Order: sequence, then C-alpha cells, then structure tokens
Amino acid sequence: MTIGTPLSENATRVMLLGSGELGKEVIIALQRLGIEVIAVDRYPNAPGHQVAHRSHVIDMTDKESLKRIIDLERPHYIVPEIEAINTSLLAEIEKNKQSIVVPSIKAVQLTMDREGIRKLAAETLNIPTSAYIFARSANELRDGILNKVGFPCFVKPTMSSSGKGQSKVMVESDIEAAWDYAASAGRVNQGVVIAESMIDFDYEITLLTVRSKDKDGETITDFCEPIGHRQENGDYVESWQPQPMRPEALNKSKEIAKTVTEALGGLGLFGVELFIKGDEVWFSEVSPRPHDTGMVTMTTQKQSEFELHAKAILGLPVDTSLLNPGASAVIYGQYDAKNIIFEGVQSALSIEGIDVRLFGKPESFKKRRMGVVLASAENISLARENATKAQALIIPKLN
Repeated sequence: MTIGTPLSENATRVMLLGSGELGKEVIIALQRLGIEVIAVDRYPNAPGHQVAHRSHVIDMTDKESLKRIIDLERPHYIVPEIEAINTSLLAEIEKNKQSIVVPSIKAVQLTMDREGIRKLAAETLNIPTSAYIFARSANELRDGILNKVGFPCFVKPTMSSSGKGQSKVMVESDIEAAWDYAASAGRVNQGVVIAESMIDFDYEITLLTVRSKDKDGETITDFCEPIGHRQENGDYVESWQPQPMRPEALNKSKEIAKTVTEALGGLGLFGVELFIKGDEVWFSEVSPRPHDTGMVTMTTQKQSEFELHAKAILGLPVDTSLLNPGASAVIYGQYDAKNIIFEGVQSALSIEGIDVRLFGKPESFKKRRMGVVLASAENISLARENATKAQALIIPKLN
C-alpha cells in the first residue's frame, strides 16, 4: 500500500457518501494518514463537510447526480456512511474498476436493506435471530404479526437508522399506525417493512469487528471488547465498554460476527448488534461502517473505531486493544431550530475523565444527536455515572 500527497496528482482519494458525525471522525482519521478526502451529503455544512478537503451536496439516491460527482472526483475508494445511496450505481462503478467500494459492494447492498441482511443471516448462514416477517402492505403486516411474529413486536422500515420509523406494537389495533410510520419514515421509502418478535434478552451489545490485512498481507478478523448500550425508541442514548459477558456468550458472539462479516467480505470495520441472554446469543443487525454506540471508543481504545476503519480499508494493520473502561452519553438538540448554542461545557469538562464532542450540525431537532459526552474511569459504573452527570450540565439553547 502506497499513500500519495493530498491535493497533488499522486493523492490517494477517498470519497465519503454521508458526512455526519461518524463520517467526520473517519475523515479526520484518514487525513492523519495523508489521504485526500471528499465529503458528500444531502445538506450543506454537514459535520464532515467542515473538515474535508472538498465537499458536495447532492441527493445520493439520484443516479445521475451521484455519477457526476464520482466522475468529477475520481476517488480510489468510496465509503458509504448512510443508507440512502444508489447502490446499483456503486455496483457499476466497482464492476468497471473505477473505484473500490468499502467494505465491499455485497456488504453495502445487503446491509442497506434489512430484508437482505436478515435473510442472509437467518436463512443462508442459519444464525439465530428473532422471528420476523417482511410486509408490503398493512394487511400483509397484520397477517404476519398475527400468524407468525406475535405480540409484542417491533415494526421497522427496511432502510433506516437511529430508530427512525420504528414502533413497538402491543396489540392488533397498533398495526396500521406502525405500518404508516415505518413506510414513510425510512431513509428510502421502499414500501417494505419488517416486523420482528421481541426477544427477552438480558442486555444487547455492539461487537465491533474489523477485517484488515496483517503485516504479511493476509486478511484477518479482530474484535474490540464488547460495547453495552441502552436504547430509547430504537436510538442509542448511552454506551459503555467493556460490557461484562460470560465467556461462552462472548465466544458465540465472536463466532456469529465473524461468520456474518466473512460472508459480506471486504476490508473495514463492522458494527454487529447482538442480543444476549445467559449464554444464548441472537443476531440483530450489522452496519458495514463505524457504529454510533462505538463513539465510546474515542475514550477507551488505543485506536478508536474510526481509526480502525480508516486503517483497515487502506489495507493497513490495526490494533483493537482497550486502554481503559469508559462510557458515552448522547447530547440531544432539544429544539427544532438552526444555529443553537451550548452552555455548561466548561462545567462538564471539570469532571475528571470527561471529554465532549459537539458535532457542529447546522440545524437542531428535539431528538437529533448534536453531541456526545465521553467518560473514562476505573470501571464502567463510574464512567456511566460521570457521563450522565456531565451530559446533564450541557444545555442547548436558542441563539
């Protein structure tokens, strides 16, 4: 692997499709390695736009717009960071050897669609999952829930993230509203939703799984220490690392994560979500990129998930070692407004082991993630306590 000089003829160019807070950190990690980075998003002044060498604003589901930008920039690597992308064009790009799609076109196409990844895991790889059905109408959803999935269950769009479009369905009368919400709130309205039974789990984890090249150029799989997290309405609100686990459950988790990521192929970091009860493990989802719950690694690991992703996609060796326990807590916007301000950052940073990341998003929504508190401590209990305490001190306000 050779790396050129940014903004020169021999530059190594990486294009990110989606440039939110996770993409921003990937961009910074890539730039530390001398990579020229182009950030693309659907709205101007996205977090990644603010640090990239160049930026573009387009509808990434529009084939012609996306092709025009790729032809203009001629990236060596294309790194999808969101779901709302025209993946059929990316398949053409890779087939024509114009760019390398990270981690692989198969991974991107299957994981952008819950139907594809769930069928791969449950029906092809025979990995334990919750009971599920896919529905293309409210009537089909009702039949599937009543005859297979049962109550309570969750209804989600096949393309979405951060809990968008997700509903918990307790009784039959909830089904029609769940269909309407899921069918309209996904990143791309496919007219297809998934209903899955609720598993009685003890806790859920994200197992960050890295496919990279070792010093001899062989593809290997490494794992970060498991990350525990708490969600509200499908969106993570806090995470911590390491999540204590029984050895048998951890081994099963690694086996599942390795099986899924090997089937997807390519190089990079994957966020594999799993449900755990005792020694039993169920697969939930996988993202072929850094995971929101993995932001905690910015304070816990020798190399954060963003550094791991950057190095892995370039074919460089990685180090997944843990330095210390830690936790993260989300800072929400609390207002539907542009250009909000934050008070209390100084007070939050006065707590030992606390760091803060404000993402710089130009527009706030009440439940939009605008920042995150990071806490390192001697154990996860203290880290979680300090993260929550610091989070409460940071107050978004109207300007």
